[in-house]
Amino acid sequence: MTGLDRPLIIGAASVYLLLVLAVGLWSARRTRTAKDFWIAGQNIGLWTTGLATTSAAFSGFVFLGGPGLTYQLGTGSLFIVVAGGFTASLMCWVLAKRLRLLAAVREIYTIPDVILCRYRSRAASGIAAVAVIVGTVAYLGAQFLALGRLVEAVFGMRELFGPQSLTIAVTAGVVVVVLYACLGGMIAGVYTDLLQGSLMTLVASVVFVHAIVEGGGLERIATSIAASEAFGSSFLEPLGRVPIWTAVGFYFVFGIGILGQPHMLHKFFMIKDPRDLKWIPLVVGFTQTLCVLIWLGLGLVVPALVAQGRLAPLMQPDDAAPIYLLEFAPTLLAGLVFAGILAAIMSTADSFVNIGAAALVRDLPKALGRELKRELFWGRVAVVGIAAGAGALAVLSGDLIAILGTFAFGTFGAALAPALAIGLNWHRVTAKAAVASMLTGITLNLGLELFARTGVVLLKPGVLATAVSLAASFAVLFLVSWLSEPDKIDEDVAFVMDH
Repeated sequence: MTGLDRPLIIGAASVYLLLVLAVGLWSARRTRTAKDFWIAGQNIGLWTTGLATTSAAFSGFVFLGGPGLTYQLGTGSLFIVVAGGFTASLMCWVLAKRLRLLAAVREIYTIPDVILCRYRSRAASGIAAVAVIVGTVAYLGAQFLALGRLVEAVFGMRELFGPQSLTIAVTAGVVVVVLYACLGGMIAGVYTDLLQGSLMTLVASVVFVHAIVEGGGLERIATSIAASEAFGSSFLEPLGRVPIWTAVGFYFVFGIGILGQPHMLHKFFMIKDPRDLKWIPLVVGFTQTLCVLIWLGLGLVVPALVAQGRLAPLMQPDDAAPIYLLEFAPTLLAGLVFAGILAAIMSTADSFVNIGAAALVRDLPKALGRELKRELFWGRVAVVGIAAGAGALAVLSGDLIAILGTFAFGTFGAALAPALAIGLNWHRVTAKAAVASMLTGITLNLGLELFARTGVVLLKPGVLATAVSLAASFAVLFLVSWLSEPDKIDEDVAFVMDH
């Protein structure tokens, strides 16, 4: 079954898409300066900031990638999201206040701007910009892959276009996102986040309940999976089908690596009143907990339905959520979920092309001692280039959505988390240490990934390259800091660090 057999699904998704595009047009009228384009004029309220943070973190990764990864790996995939209970508080405790205060005393629009202010090193800010660009293309690729899989399933494109269906679907998504992002910049992104973040939390809860009921309750779901030859009891064991090093790596990367995610940290620059930051952990933690329900519910129920003979085995694990919604969910609910996923992907993609374009047209030129004129114009041009590169990666990678997203998350974390989380809290961290740490993180993560794809195995089976890279980056930061002479820190930056 496709969405074409249930027109209401297509109608709901279309109406929501038009609403999102209307937000983009409205935002275009409010986007007059580079500050508007990059950080939404620093005029965003508490709930919008909180929901935008949740939306940037999740979207296609959780709603499509999560159930697909669980279908393949079992409950071990949940180690990716189990850290969500404390990550919002960790971000706010370690970084949020300092980032917002820095944005108040300096002209800061991006994470590389923060690196430049803290370390007074153009080399450090330039490396940070490269890390942002690499991670952005990979993470945006995961969003476009999710969008392509969604469009393929809803419109039955595989039957119409064969092997080229994913390329066509991703290309269409890239065009829509580019138009949307070029119009409104970050203003468009955050206000769409408010809409779709609210919808995500609602539909995730409803879909979870519906899925558990459809599967016959938790006991029958577990019994069906355990008795199945295709899945077996190992599917439901604490580690699922993954080695212990993989589970521990997931927890480490997504628990600590959160401190280097620019698409989330960027939201703290925008909040209008810094005093509202104390409520961010509650807003983000609550909404993330509800959103993860769709990962858990569909991740368990789809294998159970296959085991019960009510659903054919999936040809592509990432089809788990779309096929369940098309085959089992009420039409209105399916339409709302598809609309919410579509908007989630678009708003998250907007966040990524925004920070990637900023790194390309602001941060890299600044690191090289040059600044572009007509920054707003070139920012929009950069959006096109970054989106095109990410679209190509989505088509060519051949990965699952969650695997590509994990690589991107790990790239950000390994390159940026130590220099930000430790550097903004410990005066002893030097520019040399930050440079060495960031180079270690990004080089090691990219190198191990490239070696693995060419068949060269350098790590013990099950050990995540992203976890090794993140650990090495922290170790190098501490080692070089202890071996280096302390740097001078600007008085206003030192004041922010101490408060």
